[in-house]
Amino acid sequence: MNNLIRIVLLGFMFLVGAAHAADPLVVSSGNDKAIPIAVVPFGWQGGQPLPDDMANIIGNDLRNSGSFAPIDRQNMLSLPTQASEVSYKDWQALGVSYVLIGNIVPSGGRLQIQYALFNIATQQQVMTGSVGGGTDQLRDMAHYISDQSFEKLTGIKGAFSTKLLYVTAERFSQNNTRYTLQRADYDGARSVTLLQSREPILSPRFAPDGKRIAYVSFEQQRPRIFLQYVDTGRREQLTNFEGLNGAPAFSPDGNRLAFVLSRDGNPEIYVMDLNSRQIRRVTNDSAIDTEPFWGRDGQTIYFTSDRSGKPQIYKTSVSGGGAERVTFVGNYNANPKLSADEKTLVMVHRQEGFTNFQIGAQDLQRGSVRVLSNTSLNDSPTVAPNGTMVIYASRQQDRGVLMLVSINGRVRITLPTTQGDVREPSWSPYLN
Repeated sequence: MNNLIRIVLLGFMFLVGAAHAADPLVVSSGNDKAIPIAVVPFGWQGGQPLPDDMANIIGNDLRNSGSFAPIDRQNMLSLPTQASEVSYKDWQALGVSYVLIGNIVPSGGRLQIQYALFNIATQQQVMTGSVGGGTDQLRDMAHYISDQSFEKLTGIKGAFSTKLLYVTAERFSQNNTRYTLQRADYDGARSVTLLQSREPILSPRFAPDGKRIAYVSFEQQRPRIFLQYVDTGRREQLTNFEGLNGAPAFSPDGNRLAFVLSRDGNPEIYVMDLNSRQIRRVTNDSAIDTEPFWGRDGQTIYFTSDRSGKPQIYKTSVSGGGAERVTFVGNYNANPKLSADEKTLVMVHRQEGFTNFQIGAQDLQRGSVRVLSNTSLNDSPTVAPNGTMVIYASRQQDRGVLMLVSINGRVRITLPTTQGDVREPSWSPYLN
């Protein structure tokens, strides 16, 4: 069903598949290996066990970035929770570069968490901080500490407190499938249903403010684009044109929406002013143009087109005019996403002589492409707002799943998600 929907939506376009110390201690991107770090189990002075293991969440966050390799707690020679308890010799013996410790203290019905980060080589405390919240906010606080630690050590803002949109399809019988639009933590935890439908939902996308989302719904038996407010659930229908209405993408300022229409008989890129609801055509070619993605200048749109005979990625000015081809490696490149610094283009990629659809990352300065995925049916890449991680749709044991891979390729995991086929991931912007 997913493949059929995708073919319809793209107009039979392509083949299926288609508060801390000031200066950061920057970890060089040229390191051949992930940096060994110890995230020690946090001290807890309460009674009942906590519902989440904060050290485990933080360790997983740092590992997922591909920059750090947390050591197993079974190998730790000591479990300090205070600065005075940190034995640098113990950690040096384990080859650890950094140690993160913490202590959780109940305070007036809430939890107060003190944490500190140590450089083992220099034997210095390099960061300390605190964060508070309720027991239901343990994951939020853990992700916050991960963000602070990651930024301190790399100079790159952490993206662990961000969110993820995705679609599930649960089939009960031949003519009975339930589609849901889900929002979760970036790592798949704490999923919440934003929308349920008996008709397909496609292409969910966050607005830059993180408060609105756009998506395609077939609830009117035809693909139409809707805008939904995350907090209230209020919905507005944005398009009702003849033919295909699909692939929405917010501009960097959130005031415009690029999308695909086939109202003139051929799928082309259009842009809507969300205040006036006026639309303007961007591309005008006999080929099929689809899957728009904005450059950060708000004036450039990257998109997929088969104008060269096979799907490749192009870019053009939002004002229209000629399009410039961007991808040349491989015989199929589609669904473009840019890293935050616009140095890397992430896409669905097929190499010459192969039939597998994989996730590729192209260096936009050198033109070289690196394959990030290791399975054959991969689609819908979405990039963390700091550019360090990619989530994409894949299949395992005949079920749609979401995979996370670090942009350097060191880490690749399957995200825990709900039942049914999972597809169409979309990473949120920074939410704070």
